[in-house]
Amino acid sequence: MNGEKILVTAALPYANGKIHLGHLGGAYLPADIFVRYKRLTGADVLFVCGSDEHGVPITITADKEGVKPKVIIDRFHNANKEAFEKLGMDFDIYSRTSTEKHHQVAKEFFLEYHKNGLLSERKTMQFFDDKAGMFLPDRYVEGVCPNCGYESARSDECENCGALYDPNTLINPVSKITGQRPVLKETSHWYFPLEKFQERLESYIKEADEKYGWKENVLQYCRGWLKGGLRERAYTRDLDWGVAVPLENSHGKVLYVWFEAVLGYISATMQLSEERGTPDLWKEFWQNPDTKYTAFIGKDNVVFHTIIFPAMLMAWNDCHADKYILPTNVPANEFLNYESKKFSKSRGWGVELEEFLADFDPDSLRYALALSLPEARDTDFLWKDFQARHNNELSDILGNLVNRTLTFIHKNFEGKLPEPGQLNERDSEILALAAAYPAKIAELIERYRLKDATLEMMNLARATNKYFNDSEPWKTVKSDKTACGTTLYISSKLILTIAEIFSPVIPVITKRIFEFYSAKPVAWSVCGDFPLRGGLELKTPEILFKKIEDSQLEKYLSQLTPKEAAPSQPEDQEITIDDFSKVKLRTAKVLEAENVPKSEKLLKLQVEVGGVKRQIVSGIAKYYKPEELIGRMVVIVANLKPAKLMGLESRGMILAVETEEGKLDVVETAKNVKSGTIVK
Repeated sequence: MNGEKILVTAALPYANGKIHLGHLGGAYLPADIFVRYKRLTGADVLFVCGSDEHGVPITITADKEGVKPKVIIDRFHNANKEAFEKLGMDFDIYSRTSTEKHHQVAKEFFLEYHKNGLLSERKTMQFFDDKAGMFLPDRYVEGVCPNCGYESARSDECENCGALYDPNTLINPVSKITGQRPVLKETSHWYFPLEKFQERLESYIKEADEKYGWKENVLQYCRGWLKGGLRERAYTRDLDWGVAVPLENSHGKVLYVWFEAVLGYISATMQLSEERGTPDLWKEFWQNPDTKYTAFIGKDNVVFHTIIFPAMLMAWNDCHADKYILPTNVPANEFLNYESKKFSKSRGWGVELEEFLADFDPDSLRYALALSLPEARDTDFLWKDFQARHNNELSDILGNLVNRTLTFIHKNFEGKLPEPGQLNERDSEILALAAAYPAKIAELIERYRLKDATLEMMNLARATNKYFNDSEPWKTVKSDKTACGTTLYISSKLILTIAEIFSPVIPVITKRIFEFYSAKPVAWSVCGDFPLRGGLELKTPEILFKKIEDSQLEKYLSQLTPKEAAPSQPEDQEITIDDFSKVKLRTAKVLEAENVPKSEKLLKLQVEVGGVKRQIVSGIAKYYKPEELIGRMVVIVANLKPAKLMGLESRGMILAVETEEGKLDVVETAKNVKSGTIVK
């Protein structure tokens, strides 16, 4: 052991659906590669994950099916756990937040905050469904946005324009439970004061970045939230599914899922400690200042792991001598898309892990995804790319190298590894190259550049193939058998080096390679000069990778053709020319653009309209980075009544079209058109 203690968590997948490839690229495969590498270095690693099983979406699914929420969470927890196992995820524990242990831990944290006066109880107005007899969370209410007229807005937020508003301004609200019009009714909730931890969180993130080098995309999310100032956040919800608020007179209230779910990492570790009969194991990781804690997540979870969870731990630590550690690094990935479109359960776009593994080997997927990880920007899973990676690289480079080396030994040396003779310059050069590879791969993985690390792993296989070809053993076996034996001995040493450095990515196949040589992984630091003795009897080689034929992809490629939309679109309400003439459309040049703090949807734009500068707040942040809009000539509604979004005045609305994938594309004009020009 190298003495390093490493805690790794992977985002708790929500037990409302099955894991798909997008989830793997975001959090799970990167975490598993990192963990497997760290274990080879001798580090003491604990790898924790599990199902997130509370919250509104689960109750919605349960209501639709007419079953209890537990039926839903059991179904998806078990399905995802099995799929992860087939993929080779090396979790120490895969737990769930519905366990008694988790409820106990979540309540304990809440009560500590409450006892120490950290939480404040406050009354608020919320929609209530009289027929269903329940308060309606945001997702249960739908109405017309008071800002843009979107007909499927939620109770206090519009997904179309990004506006936030008081629930009592929502037009024609409807309960998604009964279809009835809900009423606003007073309720009360407890609030966690995030604003009290603003300065400490800023210092924590700054110091962690300076010491461990956080990814720029993560820092940008953190800066966006911190820039506008943190505010209190409701810690509870009116719901009957979740961790019950452990106070008197709190019937029908549960802890907000985003506060209690992150505590699932801690409760799972406690559960593991009990199962192993080592009750203090969890403290060795969670309350050991020498432990390095890495939280692998997708970009949609950044705020909860860099701001909310650290603030919760800080609040606990303020009251206790035994203090929890904070994440050392949160290397969040961007989104992995499917054939250039975002994964969408509702649109049936994507492929689930369970389905994929029924047709293809897990290591082929792991390798292809590792080379497509969205580490700095959104990337794509493409079927033809997957096929090419498997056939041209895993099969033709790695598989071919192993097969022909072993086959040559069996054919010409009776299946026994030949003793090496005098080394020539080519032999020495390839051995020196291999000796440097463990450090090269380690440096990339330590910086979470797993895509580059995987590329380098295959590069060593390429170099070894070239060495084999340049040495021409098919000739030296006749002219100089000792030299031929040396080539095969060195090729075998390199194959075992390749197998070890590749094992975090493709563990099943590399295990088979080790078995051919009756070998096991060695310490990472010495695997560049893999110990191997001549005379070793080798097992008969087998084909490691069968080629993926075009016919095997037909099932999936045929699903990529967009289906014709059913003619169920309601007819647009007709208006007169006088109605239309009231709307003034003009061209505008985007001068500045920036994200709105605490909003994933809004961008604040400064535009120039005929020489006059004005500010527009637009709900397009999910589709454009601020710098992508600067200089564009867009079309705006110029005479729209000013509105306030997130406290910012917006004087106008940018026009955009919605694509089949649900993406918003801003309407542009030619750049030689002057700003302020009327659009008719």
